[in-house]
Amino acid sequence: MSDRHVSKYLKSLNRRQRRAVMHGLENGPTNDIDPLLVIAGAGSGKTKALAHRVAHMVVKGMDPQRILLLTFSRRAAEEMTHRVKQISEVALGGRQIGLPWSGTFHAIGVRLIREYADKIGLVRSFTVLDRSDAADLMNLVRQELGLSAQRSPFPSKDTCLAICSFVVNSRLPLREVLSKRFQSCHQWERELRKLRYYRVAKRRQHVLDYDDLLLYWVKMMRDPTVGAEIRSRFDHVLVDEYQDTNSLQAEILFMLKPKGRGLTVVGDDAQAIYSFRAATVRNILDFPRLCNPKARVIALEENYRSTQPILEAANRALNLAKEGYRKTLFSKRRSQRKPHLTPVSDERSQARYVAQQILDAREAGVPLSSQAVLFRASGHSTQLELELARRNIPFVKYGGVKFLEAAHIKDILCVLRWCENPKDRIAGFRLLQLLPGIGPGTAAKILDKLKGRRRIRRALARVDVPKAAAKGWRGFRRLIGEMRRGRTTWPAELQAIRKWYEPLLEYKYDNPEVRLPDIAQLEQIAAGYESRRQFLTDLALDPPDGTENLSSGSAEDDDTTILSTMHSAKGQEWRIVRILNVTDGCIPLDQAEDIEEERRLLHVAMTRAKNELDLIVPERFFRYRQKSNDRYIYGAVSRLIPGSIRDAFDQHRWHDQAEVRNARA
Repeated sequence: MSDRHVSKYLKSLNRRQRRAVMHGLENGPTNDIDPLLVIAGAGSGKTKALAHRVAHMVVKGMDPQRILLLTFSRRAAEEMTHRVKQISEVALGGRQIGLPWSGTFHAIGVRLIREYADKIGLVRSFTVLDRSDAADLMNLVRQELGLSAQRSPFPSKDTCLAICSFVVNSRLPLREVLSKRFQSCHQWERELRKLRYYRVAKRRQHVLDYDDLLLYWVKMMRDPTVGAEIRSRFDHVLVDEYQDTNSLQAEILFMLKPKGRGLTVVGDDAQAIYSFRAATVRNILDFPRLCNPKARVIALEENYRSTQPILEAANRALNLAKEGYRKTLFSKRRSQRKPHLTPVSDERSQARYVAQQILDAREAGVPLSSQAVLFRASGHSTQLELELARRNIPFVKYGGVKFLEAAHIKDILCVLRWCENPKDRIAGFRLLQLLPGIGPGTAAKILDKLKGRRRIRRALARVDVPKAAAKGWRGFRRLIGEMRRGRTTWPAELQAIRKWYEPLLEYKYDNPEVRLPDIAQLEQIAAGYESRRQFLTDLALDPPDGTENLSSGSAEDDDTTILSTMHSAKGQEWRIVRILNVTDGCIPLDQAEDIEEERRLLHVAMTRAKNELDLIVPERFFRYRQKSNDRYIYGAVSRLIPGSIRDAFDQHRWHDQAEVRNARA
């Protein structure tokens, strides 16, 4: 259709967007539309296209009460509804419309379940548990079943809930879920099966958790009468971010529209990065063939965010994927600036380099809030957080827990703090409860007995502890005695603490191996300080204080640079994006199960950049090794950026002037 014959409210769309909006509606309103899959590349105007399609349906005479629009966040639903109303109001000459069935899967699910509750064995007055409440109920079930009193530590309430949730949403058997996602819990398979009682407990209390909102929706659709009634309510079902759906959500959609007719899904297989939430890329890859007739596929490839050189690099990296919808993102934003690939000597140099680049960009007129630093795992930003704090560069961090707020790092620091100052009751209270057999009450009594004692080492020898704590108490007394008498020098104190703490780490936390690199990182940081006191003082004055103050503010209100995990960065954009640790072992992670998902994750990170992109490659990393004197491991550029595509980048090694000065000294 030529632009002259296009309705005014559709003229802002490009040709591909317009084809997606008008699919099946070329001859006027109809309730029999072939299935449609819109592959919306990064920055290609996905929300705009979907909102215009819904509005176009309304303008063409379709009943908005019979349109179901499903999203993945309340904010996205509200934004989509607002846009649809704006577009249709203009097209209809000011007439306002309602879109009552727009919302998240869970929000729509609870509405339908509440309406049909009595027909599926529920009371309408049921309540919905949030994640915290659900974890507390799981904890009660663990205790009632005697699972929390095992000889070796049984998985925590949160881990048990995560396992049960993954089983529900993935539709996989428990054994397979444990082997793929929760390997450290595999030994507990028989005991975990007893957690079926969690479902009984919910039913007795007339409560549902988030997963139940999907499970009971499926149950309703399987009921011949209820399922037919719900299907008859909706002529058209549209889904945003389809690549983020799990097996249960896809099952619901094909129960609503068994052959796919009247179904529109929008998403991007290249941005399918949430398998840890049980989302599966298979839903979007297999969608066309699951429909009858086969779904039409329209790819949106014009990117409105990034410059062409950034997209060229992102395209070439993604095209190495084994499977996916082939598309080539392009932009009318031309630039001579290629993305950078920047080798640096190590993580400290990386932190100094990034901090300096942030300051230089700000001096050149780029606000801090327009600059982002992305990383694969939360712990990868540790050195940078400390460097930014030292230079008084304000930042906010999204995704994961800040390094100094992580529970296992707090545990280590409380040992140092209590040895430095035995009157620090907060540190002592936390420290004593690290020992098996000592709870809050016993810890408080011990601290009361130690109050006013100058010779803590001798005082500890006179303390009576529960039998369950006797074995651990001897090692604890030995550690504190050596540190208080100065037999362990700084920073070797941290090594002594780590050796004492590692068995407790396995007792106290699930997946302890994930936390060990953080402790090694803390040792490296400590090596730069002359004494324990200086180390604790600097940490107290800089990172914790600055981080807490900044994290309570808003990135929109203050000029603060952004630190974010790649997952948390999805849907965002910044003028300048820098990506840390683009080396094998970090991107992709050593423990990553799906290299193709790691490739998609890097693609998401790269396409957040509007004007400048910098991939930073440390050549060595500090790591604690028990059987080696070599404290470093050496890294190579990520296999996701092979030599065949590196001509898409400008490659310049950064020389750390601090290292140069130290080498000359």
